[in-house]
Amino acid sequence: MTPPDERVAPTLEEVARVAGVSRSTVSRVINDLPGVSKRARAAVEQAIGDLRYVPNQAARNLVTRRTNSIALVVSEHGDRVFGDPFFAKILRGVYAGMAGSRRQLVLLMAQEQDDQTLENYLCGGHVDGAVVVSLHGRDPLPARLVAAGLPVVLVGRPLAEVTVPYVDSDNLTGGLTAARHLLRTGRQRIATIAGPDDMAVGIDRLAGWRRGMAEADRRTDRVARSDFSVEGGAAAMAALLDAHPDTDAVFAAADIIAIGALRTLAERGLRVPEDIALVGFDDSVLATSTAPRLTTVRQDVEELGRTTTARLLAQVKGEGGLPASVLLPTELVIRDSA
Repeated sequence: MTPPDERVAPTLEEVARVAGVSRSTVSRVINDLPGVSKRARAAVEQAIGDLRYVPNQAARNLVTRRTNSIALVVSEHGDRVFGDPFFAKILRGVYAGMAGSRRQLVLLMAQEQDDQTLENYLCGGHVDGAVVVSLHGRDPLPARLVAAGLPVVLVGRPLAEVTVPYVDSDNLTGGLTAARHLLRTGRQRIATIAGPDDMAVGIDRLAGWRRGMAEADRRTDRVARSDFSVEGGAAAMAALLDAHPDTDAVFAAADIIAIGALRTLAERGLRVPEDIALVGFDDSVLATSTAPRLTTVRQDVEELGRTTTARLLAQVKGEGGLPASVLLPTELVIRDSA
């Protein structure tokens, strides 16, 4: 016998009996399928509420072929993800974009030499779609996911020739704005620490800086490369100073790179902005935690995450007429460093 203090969970059949409809009608209502009258739907919803019926998710998935889960795929290893505030903002934006969707978020990160496991999971029916961020080079993952029929939207322009929607910030205009600002302040020997050349974000910000320098008929060869890390920025700044000791301004392709540059400048006894002006990119929390505070190009990273997620959810729902790409604006935020 069932103990008197334990309540037996109601069944689909009980909901059908209380609502006065067939079992199949209840199933259609629960799975939000067409072919149910407003009167029958209202009766089923009332019975579900009265009985406190909780649908079996596994059974629902078999009917709808949906998991009610979305993956956020970060093509970076954990140490990089947890050390860069960019990814925290992307995560907040994706989470905000899912509000009201009644879906769960699954976070997946790249593992050393284990790309196949990630691909198998994504293509194995565990998620309804994927937001992919921080792609490097001509990563084949988006094309493979699209070929498997999984809805995918990228954060950032892909380098690979693949037809997949993406949402990005206007990185080229951001780099152009940074160069023009440094020129307006009267700086003469302006260099840049560019981002990785295997990522569109690194390529586009460098292209924007070069366009701004070319407009003023200035040299465009004062370039060092860095990954998106403090250590990389510090090493790149040292390389720039060794090659071009007369440099009086630097555009760093990310705030986290600029933090590393500040470290090297301090070690060399150079003052910012008196000796060298410095402009970053992102307007992350790092920009206001430095001394001096960073002048930087702002991109709305949370909005990047929100917009990408909204675009993915619309695709999952089968909406038509969706844009192939979305470009979000950037703006210069002037503080103390330039």
